[in-house]
Amino acid sequence: MPLTVTPVACLSDNYAWLLRAADGRLAVCDPGEADPVIAAAEALGGRIDTILLTHHHGDHVAGVADLVKRHGCKVVGAAADQQRLPHLDLAVKPGDSFDLFGLAVEVLASDGHTRGHIAFHLPESAILLCGDTLFSLGCGRLLEGTAAEMFDSLAALAALPPETLVCCGHEYTESNARFALSIDPDNGALKARAAEVARQRAEGKPTLPTTIGEECDTNPFLRAGDVATLARIRAAKDNFR
Repeated sequence: MPLTVTPVACLSDNYAWLLRAADGRLAVCDPGEADPVIAAAEALGGRIDTILLTHHHGDHVAGVADLVKRHGCKVVGAAADQQRLPHLDLAVKPGDSFDLFGLAVEVLASDGHTRGHIAFHLPESAILLCGDTLFSLGCGRLLEGTAAEMFDSLAALAALPPETLVCCGHEYTESNARFALSIDPDNGALKARAAEVARQRAEGKPTLPTTIGEECDTNPFLRAGDVATLARIRAAKDNFR
């Protein structure tokens, strides 16, 4: 049976992603804070078996030590970045596949925001755990990587099946929508998405997960046709107020 995925709000605007198997086993991706994840797991009557890490930033890994201490979790992350990650029980690289609760997890290269950033694709569950590479209506800042690396990373994600759930690391959608409309003001799908996002946030609801299909229709970074365009849009976003 496929996994279900639920966002767990952490810190000021982060999401950890709680994965639940049909038999109740749990995993979490990018726990920036332990207590909300522990509370969410306890509400489901389970314990965290596995932690998946997309990259090394503290707001994605700060909860790992407490979760490992409390639940004895196995930690999975990028071999290329393991010197900056908590201790890994399984170091993986792009192109690898590993088992999670009897289902395959594909490891995707996802450089751009940081070097060594990876994403996790669970094809049988139509789930993408993409950290800070792809956001709804946006993408991550180029803190360590290049526009060319980000372009390649986003192209690989855009090629996933359109129904794939996009589970990213931050609740940035409302501000991303304002910028996206400044770039693509005549996009009807984008205008509808922006209105939906405004309603969701007014009701205190998460705007995530979204889907690959929806992002391909509305996200200016996925719609950039070449590296130069993506670089220009990313620079504009960095200075957008």
